[in-house]
Parts: sequence; structure tokens; C-alpha cells
Amino acid sequence: MIDNLRTLRRPSRDGRRYEVVDGRLLVTGVQGPLHHAAVVGLMVKLKQACPPDHLVAVGSLDFRPTRGLSLRPDLLVCRSADAGPQYVEHPLLLAVEVLSPSTRTTDVVLKRALYEQSGVQSYWLLDPHNQELTALALTPTGYTCQAVIQGNETFTTTLPFPIQLTPAELTP
Repeated sequence: MIDNLRTLRRPSRDGRRYEVVDGRLLVTGVQGPLHHAAVVGLMVKLKQACPPDHLVAVGSLDFRPTRGLSLRPDLLVCRSADAGPQYVEHPLLLAVEVLSPSTRTTDVVLKRALYEQSGVQSYWLLDPHNQELTALALTPTGYTCQAVIQGNETFTTTLPFPIQLTPAELTP
């Protein structure tokens, strides 16, 4: 097991994303322009709606709910008070993964289960290729699908705070 997560505390300089699941290192390769455009588009929308006591972070904070788990969602929202200099231990208000062919299975299956087990209130999966957003909300029995919206359909939610968006506006 990787006991020392010191090297995972700083954003990667090689463009890769490093995460630890039960002592195993997961490495995600450099993502393409469509992925990055979707992350930036969603970040802008979230930042505009974000209340002052919340934080929107892109690739700068790890989520570490347990000793053997260190995840780095594409975007996260947490309470500002819960954020340390390099990571968040408390359950996130929102984790977002932008899907790509190389990460789809990890994001849809593995990370969904890990975020659910860790008490992340909302989990969004943004597919920039299909202009589709899937929003999951945590219930006492696990994640339930709040909405699946495509293209110019509008998504309105109050989790993690009131926001309205369309998948088409998040991708070029």
C-alpha cells in the first residue's frame, strides 16, 4: 500500500492525474482539448453561481475520505471551511467527472461507487462528445439519477447550490 501520499499533494506537472484506491495507483493520461473545454465551461458556470462559503476547485485538491483513498475529480465543490491546502477529507458537496474514452468505465463504475460510499452528495458525469450531463443525488439507499440532459435541454438544481445550465453551453 502507498503509505506516503506526499507526491500526490501537488498537481501533476506531466499533465497526468494520479489517484490512489486501496493502495493501488490509478494514472489517467493527458486529456484532449474537448475534455479541457468542458471542464473550463462547467467551472465558469459553477464559479458564477457559487456562494462565498463554498469552493469550486479544478484539479488542485484531492478528496481523501479514508487513508487508502485519494481521488481527484475533474471538478469538485466543497464548503470552504472543509478545504485544506492540498486535500479535502469531509464529504464533497459535488464531484464531477468529464467522460472520455479512456476514463469512461472508471468514472461510471468505480468512481461512482467510491463517491457514493464516501458520502459525496452529488455526482455529475459530463460527456462532452454527446453533450450529455447525468446528475446523481445521494439518498439513504445510494445514488439516484436526478436527471439526464442533452444538448440544449436545461438542468436546474439546488445541489450543491442553485444553478441552471445546459450541456451544449459547456462544450464547444
